[in-house]
Amino acid sequence: MRVLLVHLGPTGDVLPALPVVHDIRVAFPGAHVDWVVEPASAGLLRRVDGVAAVLEATPARWRAAWWKGATRTEWRALRERLRREPYDVVIDLEGGTASALVARQARGLHFGPTERSDGAPADALAGWLADQTVRIEPGLHRIDRARGLVAQVLARPPQGAPIYGLRADPGERRPGRPTVVIAHSGTGDAAAWPVQSWVLLGKRLIGAGWNIALPQSDEAEQTRAEMIAAGLQYEGQLRVEVWPALRLEALIDRLAGVQGVIGVDGMLSRLAAALELPHVQLHNGGSTAARSGPLPAHGRRWQVAVEGRPAPPLEVVWAAWNGVLAT
Repeated sequence: MRVLLVHLGPTGDVLPALPVVHDIRVAFPGAHVDWVVEPASAGLLRRVDGVAAVLEATPARWRAAWWKGATRTEWRALRERLRREPYDVVIDLEGGTASALVARQARGLHFGPTERSDGAPADALAGWLADQTVRIEPGLHRIDRARGLVAQVLARPPQGAPIYGLRADPGERRPGRPTVVIAHSGTGDAAAWPVQSWVLLGKRLIGAGWNIALPQSDEAEQTRAEMIAAGLQYEGQLRVEVWPALRLEALIDRLAGVQGVIGVDGMLSRLAAALELPHVQLHNGGSTAARSGPLPAHGRRWQVAVEGRPAPPLEVVWAAWNGVLAT
């Protein structure tokens, strides 16, 4: 069985789809699975057990400079690679025009969803490009949506809880106090918990014997991380580390070396879930745990989601964290 998967969305959207690789290889042991992603997510897919080849596509950049010779050369190279050997099935996991166009270049029966990974209807052109469309029940969790789509294509229902198969090398664990990561930056303004709330939570964590790590990837996140760190002086000693901006592979390894994560819904929080870390995920405002948060149905009692409007209260988050530690 040769399967090509295509998902060109952001890394945070690709993460919930990772368990489909394990599902495919359970249904068809020894299956050859290739995956087309954008370059920003390529390092993630190269860490997933069962992915044979990771192919990179940059549709946004290609659209912006289609008249350039270099762009057309890249497109032809990808198309030639996709047509080198036939696939038994080609599955567009995303349901967008760009992902459907890429999937269409491969040699194989092309399946596309009726619903995009964000819950919106699939692009009309994506449905037209697919050989067959697969109806997806509206409102499913992102993980269940991806697994259900592949299950329908392969006529094999998924077995058990989702398995991400994400490999990491946390290195040698440093002795001393355990570390919890505060994932303070998520998707959109609605995902941000107030800095003062993070400070109050951090003080409780430090008082309970934890070190704090604050990842960041751009200027705005660095500013927020430094503001949180500044509020967490503890008896004259700084128990907080602001991480430098890291490449995705380095971030995976460093995150795998901590003992837990508390954070708003976003790429880092979903990565924590994929790494099987103890985790509390905050859903603020319009965010809904039912579509992207850890759910009991996924079999991880040590990963929970809390919701609130405009944001979950501190006491609810703290209680959830202590509940996670008790499992």
